[in-house]
Amino acid sequence: MKDKIKERTIYLCRSTGCNSSQAREIQEELEDLIQKQELNVKIKKTGCHGFCQMGPIMVIQPDNVLYVQVKPRDAEQIVKNHLINNKVVEALLYKDPKTGESIKNMEDVQFYYKQKPIIKEFFGKIDPENIEDYLGVKGYKSAEKVIKELSPNEVIDILKISKLRGRGGAGFPTFLKWTFAKNAKGPIKYIVCNGDEGDPGAFMDRSTLESDPHSVIEGMIIAAYTIGANQGFIYLRAEYPLAIQRLEIALEQAEERGFLGKNIFDSNFNFNIELKKGAGAFVCGEETALMASIEGERGMPRPRPPFPANSGLWGKSTNINNVKTYASIPKIIANGADWFANIGTEESGGTIIIALTGKINNSGLVEIPIGTTIRTVVYDIGGGIPGGKKFKAIQIGGPSGGCIPRQFLDTPLDYSNLTALGAIMGSGGLIVLDESTCMVELAHFFITFTQKESCGKCTPCSVGTHKMLTLLTKIKNGKGTMEDLEKLEQLAHLVKKSSLCGLGQTAPNPVLTTLKYFRDEYIAHINGYCPALVCDSLIEYKIDAEKCKGCGLCAKNCPQNAIQGERKQPHEINPDLCVRCGLCYSSCNFGAIYKVSEGCK
Repeated sequence: MKDKIKERTIYLCRSTGCNSSQAREIQEELEDLIQKQELNVKIKKTGCHGFCQMGPIMVIQPDNVLYVQVKPRDAEQIVKNHLINNKVVEALLYKDPKTGESIKNMEDVQFYYKQKPIIKEFFGKIDPENIEDYLGVKGYKSAEKVIKELSPNEVIDILKISKLRGRGGAGFPTFLKWTFAKNAKGPIKYIVCNGDEGDPGAFMDRSTLESDPHSVIEGMIIAAYTIGANQGFIYLRAEYPLAIQRLEIALEQAEERGFLGKNIFDSNFNFNIELKKGAGAFVCGEETALMASIEGERGMPRPRPPFPANSGLWGKSTNINNVKTYASIPKIIANGADWFANIGTEESGGTIIIALTGKINNSGLVEIPIGTTIRTVVYDIGGGIPGGKKFKAIQIGGPSGGCIPRQFLDTPLDYSNLTALGAIMGSGGLIVLDESTCMVELAHFFITFTQKESCGKCTPCSVGTHKMLTLLTKIKNGKGTMEDLEKLEQLAHLVKKSSLCGLGQTAPNPVLTTLKYFRDEYIAHINGYCPALVCDSLIEYKIDAEKCKGCGLCAKNCPQNAIQGERKQPHEINPDLCVRCGLCYSSCNFGAIYKVSEGCK
């Protein structure tokens, strides 16, 4: 019987998200069972498969079977049914939410089939802790080609034709940035990889470093050769322990194989990379603050010029790019500049990686050609809005981004279109919002974040965001005036124009875009009404006497004893005692408790 069992490989996601859902325990169970059964089956520990909400995910090859939301207790069934008896475990297949159909192959899942993996090409397919896997997909061949066959000017020409723009947010042309650093005077130059990913809900850089760290290292090697640098730094926040672990392993392996160090590829080119761990300050995503942190100083920005290309780390020429930018470079060298340029738009080549989250059926890591419309992302890849609710807007670019409403659903996602609408691409976080989202509360959330993260160096940002937060809090609580609304808008423009660095210059974006597209919600709050029934100060909880069964569960959960009533009789909520915690609302099994906002000012 065992002779008839074919050789298989299980590709098991062991990224941070899947590890948090017991992926390690799943692997241990499978390994134990496979060993006991003496099966010819390998388990390959991989990075992120992308469809994060369905994790832990595994793919069994060569059968091309995708299993989702696997648990340790499923290991026995997978071994017995699939690996031994060649029967697919139907219960673990992905179920289409619209049709209820079980889908066996990854490429047939709606979330995947309109994506274009370039940076993500080998995510979920290689072991990020094994350099042999990376070499098996022609890893470091691009670096070898560049060092052995191309001049620095030829590399820059390739990047110019490719139309690669920085994936860290601003979208500055990569060839120009490298040209400035290459032409800068001085024998000492540095390469820096900015991995300080601080946007709430963003996990693109983390996933890249957890899934394919060697691609980033190879991109940095090519950059260093091109501008003439011998030392590189990867700046990564300490909150990413798995990314740090895998990056340390990859750096050690690359050095052992001679891809880092002296005389790389038997040339006279020397290059080393050092990992620097950040303490998690959002402002260190700004390049001058990041450099100060690497130097051992407090992470605070400085005025520009001089720009890093002329005076960066320790006053030397420094090139700084994002994780995703460096990861794109080997693919451009391997496949050609025209190939990359033809994937995007007229002004921007290639793809963008998005962390798709929020009020969406399919959430996870998405890679799409630049220029893909918002509608395609939300409905074709994201699968639309849960519960039949209406799409309201997207928030793109994190705290530095802005909100784009429903009327712009067919807008292509590229740098110029987003800027024209008052948003930015940012690092790529995209939050989908439905009709239950309060836009005033959302703006309040992001300003709270940026105000706390302000380094305090310049007054427009440190004081301006504080004043904005005070005004937003008043409006959110129904205590604002139309004069406050005018002050808020004026202050937002002032902070945007006069702040020292990108944090302050972009912090007002969520406020300005919500004021532009959802001003009526601000006015409603001033009038004591929250249309989305979200803001605690402007809502009340009430009980529908006809639906209430008198079970008493809401009263038991109320921390203020604000609910009274006889058993099996309709209960009532005392509004003077209610603190609007919502526990009664979430615990009622009969839908008897509802929210109202009737000008509770």
